Amino acid sequence: MEHSIATQALAALGHSSRLAIFRLLVQAGRTGKLAGEIAQELSLPGPTLSFHLKELASAGLIASEQRGRTICYRADFDAMNGLLRYLTENCCAGEAQCGPDRSC
Repeated sequence: MEHSIATQALAALGHSSRLAIFRLLVQAGRTGKLAGEIAQELSLPGPTLSFHLKELASAGLIASEQRGRTICYRADFDAMNGLLRYLTENCCAGEAQCGPDRSC
C-alpha cells in the first residue's frame, strides 16, 4: 500500500462518525447494511450519513451496490487488511523476538 493511500484511509477513519460507520459495516460482514439501517443504528440524519459514506468510499474503505431504491454498503475487507499490513509492516524494527504474528 502506498503511503498516500494509507494517509487518506486513516484520515477518513479519524472522524468519530466515519469510524462508527466503518466498524458497523465490518461487523455486518460481507452482506453489508442498507443506508437506512446505518442511519437508524447510528442515529445519523440522511445528509450527514451520505457525506460520511462518500468520504469512506473515496478513501477506498467501503463499496456500495444499488438494491432497488436504496443502496447497500459494505466494508472493503481487502482495503482494511491492506491498511493493517501497511501499519504493521516491519513491526518491532525486525527484532528477532518479534513472533510470526508480529507480537513482541
